[in-house]
Amino acid sequence: MTAGMAPTAVKAPIAAFEAPPASAASAPTLSMVIPVRDGGEPFARCLDALAASRLRPTETIVVDDASGDDSAERARAMGARVVRLERGAGPAAARNRGARAARGELLFFLDADCAIAPDALERTVARFVAEPGLDALFGSYDDRPAAPGLVSQFRNLYHHWTHQRGDPRARTFWAGCGAIRRARFLALGGFDEHRYRRPSIEDIELGYRLSDAGGSIALDRQVQARHLKRWTLADMVATDVARRGAPWTELLVERRGGAGDLNTGTRQRAVVAAGVVGATAWLAAPWWPWALAVSAAAIVATAVAERDLYALLRRRLGLAGAAGAVPLHLLYCCSCAAALVAGLARAARRARRAASIVRPRV
Repeated sequence: MTAGMAPTAVKAPIAAFEAPPASAASAPTLSMVIPVRDGGEPFARCLDALAASRLRPTETIVVDDASGDDSAERARAMGARVVRLERGAGPAAARNRGARAARGELLFFLDADCAIAPDALERTVARFVAEPGLDALFGSYDDRPAAPGLVSQFRNLYHHWTHQRGDPRARTFWAGCGAIRRARFLALGGFDEHRYRRPSIEDIELGYRLSDAGGSIALDRQVQARHLKRWTLADMVATDVARRGAPWTELLVERRGGAGDLNTGTRQRAVVAAGVVGATAWLAAPWWPWALAVSAAAIVATAVAERDLYALLRRRLGLAGAAGAVPLHLLYCCSCAAALVAGLARAARRARRAASIVRPRV
């Protein structure tokens, strides 16, 4: 679906099961788990897209995280089983609750503001059948985000581009559109709902634990969903700094490494540094005119290093849109730098608190 289009008509309940192709007769059963809180129209489109899936899940469990709207009624009308949380607990706890209630061998987590591609579940099941040793798999946003506006288009396309160039053998996990074997998930204790009470990096942390335990995780670029979220500039910065960047930095410090997946690699850190220089020099130019040359050189270096990103932006947004995304890209780089500082400070505070604990004598 593209922006402005009406939701597709529902043709069948999403809970109905269709057997996999004959070549995958031994395919595992699959439970969809969708956490939602006040999902609104994007959630309705999420359910519509799931109803149009070529492979229907064995069951769909919607965990209503104390919504104040009609999200639960929408889900029930579509044939989903609804688990209601009376007090808002956050997506980590909601997913855990759904996983415990599920019966399928595979848990497929989907965000309530994502419209899954018709072949995504079919591809997922086929991949698990083909690779019996695979423990988890996650996909990508597609390259046609629904929400209009430059901020929303840039943010969603950047996420798509990051996953499309990621290592197919991943060490992290993404719960926006990803599947994991239920037995493995429960053995790991699920998402850390006590540490991550709000939307954060609970999926990334789970992926690290799974990797550390010898699990196999795949990034399948063809398993896609369309992101329906409308981003604001403030929401973008808050997500990049407080909700994901700083907690991710803190987690990497605790683990003493583990960088390299998605947007944490050495190359990406160099791009962030160049972007920060470009933005800082541009802001300094009114006082030091020579800083304009430094800013221009840094921005050009950033664009050259990320030329594949800008090629994507030009294809989807046109030349003017790609040019307009440059300040947003620089802001993203500055947000990453701020997240690094904040994350290191959080890690230091946590370490001090741990060191101050007086252990009782035996």
